[in-house]
Amino acid sequence: MKKLADIQHNFVDWYQDVIFEAELVDSSPTKGCYVLRPYGFALWENIQKILDKEIKKTGTQNAYFPLLIPESFITKEKKHVEGFSPELAVVTHAGGEKLEEAYVVRPTSETIIYHMFARWIKSWRDLPLKINQWANVVRWEMRHRAFLRSVEFLWQEGHTAHATHGEAVEMAQQALAIYKKLLEHYYAIPVISGMKTESEKFAGAERTYTLESLMPDGKALQMCTSHVLGHSFPESFDVRFQDDKGTMQVPHCTSWGLTTRTIGALVMMHGDQQGLIIPPRLAPIQAVIIPIYKTAAEKTAIIQKANEVAQHLQNANIAVHVDLNENDSPGAKFYAWELKGVPVRIELGPKDLEKNHVVMVNRAEADKTKKKQFVPCDNLITTIQALFDTIHEQLYQKALQRIQQQWHQADALSDFAHALENENGLYQTGWCGDAACEAQLKEHKGTIRCRYHENAHITCFYCKKPSVTDVLIAKSY
Repeated sequence: MKKLADIQHNFVDWYQDVIFEAELVDSSPTKGCYVLRPYGFALWENIQKILDKEIKKTGTQNAYFPLLIPESFITKEKKHVEGFSPELAVVTHAGGEKLEEAYVVRPTSETIIYHMFARWIKSWRDLPLKINQWANVVRWEMRHRAFLRSVEFLWQEGHTAHATHGEAVEMAQQALAIYKKLLEHYYAIPVISGMKTESEKFAGAERTYTLESLMPDGKALQMCTSHVLGHSFPESFDVRFQDDKGTMQVPHCTSWGLTTRTIGALVMMHGDQQGLIIPPRLAPIQAVIIPIYKTAAEKTAIIQKANEVAQHLQNANIAVHVDLNENDSPGAKFYAWELKGVPVRIELGPKDLEKNHVVMVNRAEADKTKKKQFVPCDNLITTIQALFDTIHEQLYQKALQRIQQQWHQADALSDFAHALENENGLYQTGWCGDAACEAQLKEHKGTIRCRYHENAHITCFYCKKPSVTDVLIAKSY
């Protein structure tokens, strides 16, 4: 395997090396698109299982809508088409002929879903209507990086319709809370809740809630969004219902989504010079067993014991793999599985067999401080489950500490502009709410990531007028 780029001095190349060498993705002949390899897709499947269960608890049902959307649908919502126009892929020919109407390859599904909502919603009794779709989308990005920015990516998109504005706001906030739980409790990634500014919100939305996090290189990454759409889309698609008083009303709608971009965040947030570190609650393989032997007799006994240990772990719903590859030395196997980020390595050799114990190694510990833990086979399940919790907490606290170290308070753009450009980082400051002041950040490659719930700063970072809200400013992916 190739040596990984230096994470400290070349973060971008390190990231590229890790996702390809760990076999999460591979390149494809389609520009800007990547192949999710089985190991990478297994990680996405684990995310899907957890998130799908939480979504269904809200009364939301899964459905599927066409990949191709009539072009006229996109143009019905003015702000929506303006926001997505540069990213659209359009099909103009099919079956050897030019189409009467072109089709847009799905960049998001609001338009076609609200067309269907107009057919399904007639009465207040039909509300709330809550639909989720697991799908792929296409957005014609010009800069490409697997997971973080690609032409095609995978996601889930929730779409709901409600009788009142309050119910829609509650649903959007509920979706955001589900994402926060997923990201912190499973990804071990601390996130910051906030609301997007008018210039940064979803095209056609009334308001956009966001969860942001700060990567180790000091750049912000939008982890997910949840939108209160209000009446914009239902009005455009003539979605109406008769309320309990017999009056025709327009429903209040929401949409919300989380994508494979979060896998990129996981790689960046927890990886080290040895490669990936996958939090145990998401890992496709939570523990790998490495049999160690020299003679044929040792091999037979140790492999038999390794398989017994694996079965014992599987019975406790622990995802385990026994590495029986005879082409690599134990050291080479250690390296390969550390690169893939398996949380726990279990070593089993002749002396371990004699003592009826195994050796456990925690992937999350720094290479020079890794300590071997000798665990009796009778205590294996409780010990490894406790170790999973320990690893999760180690990863979360390390990420949290790093974010806190890069989170700065500032009163004026002049105080942090140079640092923002050259050192990255997150800057909390005051803002008057004027888009003209916000636009000044572009010169320094920064954006307002979100409006923050605190009001610690009295004046705007640019014009010095009274601040209406604190904001968080950073460079972004």
